[in-house]
Amino acid sequence: MNDFAAHRDDWNAREELAERMIPLIGRLKRDRDVVTSLHGHRLLGLSTTGLLEVHERIAALGHGEASLEDTLAVLEALRDLSPSSSSLDVARLAAGAAESGEDLTDYLRRELAPALDGSVDQAEPTDVVLYGFGRIGRLLARILIAHTGGGSGLRLRAVVVRRGSENDLVKRASLLLRDSVHGRFAGSVDVDEQAEQIIANGTRIQVIYSDDPATVDYTAFGIHDAIVVDNTGRWRDEAGLRRHLESPGVARVLLTAPGKGELKNIVHGINHDTIEAGDRILSAASCTTNAITPVLKAVDEAYGIVRGHVETVHSFTNDQNLIDNFHSGDRRGRSAVLNMVITETGAAKAVARALPELAGKLTGSAIRVPTPDVSLAVLHLTLERPAAKDEINDYLRRVSLHSKLRQQIDYIESPEVVSTDFVGSHRAGIVDGLATIANDHDVVLYVWYDNEYGYSCQVVRVIETMAGSHPVVIPTRREVTLQTSG
Repeated sequence: MNDFAAHRDDWNAREELAERMIPLIGRLKRDRDVVTSLHGHRLLGLSTTGLLEVHERIAALGHGEASLEDTLAVLEALRDLSPSSSSLDVARLAAGAAESGEDLTDYLRRELAPALDGSVDQAEPTDVVLYGFGRIGRLLARILIAHTGGGSGLRLRAVVVRRGSENDLVKRASLLLRDSVHGRFAGSVDVDEQAEQIIANGTRIQVIYSDDPATVDYTAFGIHDAIVVDNTGRWRDEAGLRRHLESPGVARVLLTAPGKGELKNIVHGINHDTIEAGDRILSAASCTTNAITPVLKAVDEAYGIVRGHVETVHSFTNDQNLIDNFHSGDRRGRSAVLNMVITETGAAKAVARALPELAGKLTGSAIRVPTPDVSLAVLHLTLERPAAKDEINDYLRRVSLHSKLRQQIDYIESPEVVSTDFVGSHRAGIVDGLATIANDHDVVLYVWYDNEYGYSCQVVRVIETMAGSHPVVIPTRREVTLQTSG
């Protein structure tokens, strides 16, 4: 057999394995509300080639090889074991079984005990309303729609917007369907003009037109005890956001921007455990704060941070002008697509809202650059204990794989990656190991982040925590503590 035929047959065999995975992944989500992933890379909705690609990609991201045969074996065993609502990392389960030397089913039965013994309560569905339907709002909608299934968890019920034109509904649906950065919506989008609803993959989303958060009667649409996610940024203090609570049907409010005053700023993975049932209004902080805080947490616990400066190279945002025009903000009136623009950032100070031990230790500045998405945070840190490049890189790599921050931190070593390679990342931030500079007590770390999608994933994790529906994450064993190996 010649090389061409051998490669073709190998590809066909790999495709056949991936094809067998698709119905297993879908059935686990629909029937059991089980979300499957490979080192944090979600499997639901992937095509055959998408499944093959993610198996190859995780090796390139420093996670080691993932066998298609092992993935299929774990998925088949999960089908038979029928766990309850949970988030399962198939690659980690396969690796754990191999290391244990146990029979796969016996290992999974022991590892999945929290999702098999009835100790995990099935969450009641929670209604979610998106107040605003811009860049973050539409990405939240995509994620929430993809998470729908299993009869529990979060239910996207409505979006609230100001009417823009006579064909507003059709335009809103089109913006959900097509995105110049994140690509086409994975599925179908239709409209019911009479009911003023967008229908996306079977999810009916009521479009409510209002310019005042206190004037909407959500109960008229069958919405009760909802979490309203305000992604407009118009109100950032408790007084303004409390107006949402005046509308019937609203139980709690989450702001997708840094909150002012005494509002809790939540970075999932860092201080989400401070969310209490009595917290009616919360903030999910900013995209930059979510990207850098987990990395700073890991470094501080291992080496101690004396002081630092955060330089953010940030993609332009919708509040900047396409061409030079008046703007209330300094410099932001100049063309976003033609200039690098120095601007302010409160991200460094905001870190202390989630991580009080770093209060007063960080300064920050930002440069807006002519890219539509994915930003880069450069962390200049002075450490209490010295660090070598290979040591701190290996530590952060292990943190990304096996620590409690593995949903927030990713790690990569590649001389080829550029910003667009991180569009669609589910992690809050990705450490670029090859760019690390370490000189005794001084370290410079480069952290990429999808300031739209990665941040939206963090927001959804906060919503799940507020609703009590954040799935148990398995496996929890083999986790490294946030400290160096010595």
